[in-house]
Amino acid sequence: MVESGMERIVTADRPIDLASTLAPLGRGAGDPCHRVTSDGAHWYASRLPSGPVTYRLAQSDAHTVPARAWGAGAAEFLDGLERTLCVDEDLSDFIPRHPKLVHAHRCFPGLRMLRTGRVFEALVPAVLEQKVHTVSARASWRKLVRQFGEPAPGPAPAGMLLPPTADTWRRIPSWSYHRANVGPQRAQTIVRAAGVVESLERTVHVDPSEAALALQSIPGIGVWTAAEIAQRAFGDADALSVGDYHLAATVGWTLLGRPIDDDAMIDYLEPLRPHRYRAIRLLEISGQFHKPKFGPRTPRTDHSWH
Repeated sequence: MVESGMERIVTADRPIDLASTLAPLGRGAGDPCHRVTSDGAHWYASRLPSGPVTYRLAQSDAHTVPARAWGAGAAEFLDGLERTLCVDEDLSDFIPRHPKLVHAHRCFPGLRMLRTGRVFEALVPAVLEQKVHTVSARASWRKLVRQFGEPAPGPAPAGMLLPPTADTWRRIPSWSYHRANVGPQRAQTIVRAAGVVESLERTVHVDPSEAALALQSIPGIGVWTAAEIAQRAFGDADALSVGDYHLAATVGWTLLGRPIDDDAMIDYLEPLRPHRYRAIRLLEISGQFHKPKFGPRTPRTDHSWH
């Protein structure tokens, strides 16, 4: 590998909408592991079995993604890039009927799922987002990564960091979690998961339903968290985030003009299996996903100062 990094170009018959496809990997503005630069390139810092990697993905045209990577994990990342971007996915059985979904699917043919294969890396931010405001969870993520992460390899944008290793997450003192506004339950879930990280990473090789059960065998990992992991690590187009505070009501308002609960959402989206999560993403990126605002937002709780 030369100083300028390793390079390859991914092309696909069906378009690749890079920004929309990669969006679930970012954890908000200021995410130390992710940056979008002024030229539109997407930078990420990650850890692979072969070592750390910084990678840069860009969009040269609707069907082409040039990539460059640095670090010990560069070759492994580039070798698996087509798999990560789900270039091989089959949409022949995705036949939406609702006009809003038909419109979104027609207008955004380049949306892909994500198959990073990095389970623990998807798990930690998902656990941090359990039952708290997203803005608070992302602030916790930034604080912990900045405190315990390491500089990203290669010519990464200033301030980019590798996420902590599983062993580091396991050894973070309880008071550091507390100061980052992460309660004991979420902190303990991360520590437990870090202790069985090798078993977690093996779930990428099994059926998604079996993988979900394996994830949920860890105390603190439920249906919602397992789905959030599957959406990013497994390329699971059906991983519906059941239990999300807003999702069912938003699906109801968007597609039926009224709020519904989780059970009704599951029943209503059943004909879209195995593409229920794909349908949610299409509604999101098409700008059609919404629900009326009633009253003030629930307050955010901050325990970090106690």
